[in-house]
Amino acid sequence: MTSQRRLARERVLQALYAYDISRTSPEFLSADIFKDIEDQSALEFAKKLYRDTLENLGELDAILQSHLEHWDISRVNPIDRSLLRMGIAEILYSVEIPTKVTINEVIELAKRYSTEESPKFVNGILDAALKRLTTDGKVLKSGRGLINTSAKKKS
Repeated sequence: MTSQRRLARERVLQALYAYDISRTSPEFLSADIFKDIEDQSALEFAKKLYRDTLENLGELDAILQSHLEHWDISRVNPIDRSLLRMGIAEILYSVEIPTKVTINEVIELAKRYSTEESPKFVNGILDAALKRLTTDGKVLKSGRGLINTSAKKKS
């Protein structure tokens, strides 16, 4: 399952990046990019994550922008921007996935698909966003998603 979920996240990243760069029809992009996801559960996960990210771009960008000091989100590397949007969407809308898993998976994708500095950057932004979203009561998890959901509190 893990490798199928990772493949699903990779394909969501690719579809989000392609959409961000081209503004081609999201449905057209996902139909082509998701075609090699054979596991039905992973395919449904990919479709939901992609849809959740695109349907909430305004909210996701506002959350991300609030953590970008002296930067506009439009200046962020497009791959990192897609990773961050996807990560926040998964934290907010995939109630069954622990936040720690989400952040670790997004960092692994940053290592594979982006720059040398990207994993640290993505980790810092997602960690800060998770802390604020948790404090604001917006991180709602259930089932397996309850594992490690609270952001670490500083003493």
